[in-house]
Amino acid sequence: MLEAGIRGEQSVAVTAENTAKTMGSGTLDVFATPALVALAEKTCWMSVAAALDEGCGTVGTRLELEHSAPTPVGMTVTCESELTAVEGRKLVFKVSLHDEKGPVGGGVHERFIINNAKFAAKAEAKKG
Repeated sequence: MLEAGIRGEQSVAVTAENTAKTMGSGTLDVFATPALVALAEKTCWMSVAAALDEGCGTVGTRLELEHSAPTPVGMTVTCESELTAVEGRKLVFKVSLHDEKGPVGGGVHERFIINNAKFAAKAEAKKG
């Protein structure tokens, strides 16, 4: 059952593959903001996945995220999430991100519970 208070944690090593330079979000060899976004989303969806009904998943619908400090290649970025509200199918998470030296970002992420098959069919229907 989904209720406020569910927590999650995921980490990722900073490598050449997830730098701003490689991902096209800048020119430096530091952890890319798109990689920070992906880590925040992954942490949130994985934290609630086991509590969802069979055949259901979640999709991200809103993200307010601050990327406040750089992390160089060789370090690890960790995201901690907390489900702060369940409003029908809408889930609201608080996320905080840090590396070995301290905070690197944080914000709020919203996801909606969906039926995977219905959602996939809706997406496919766009093809015409």
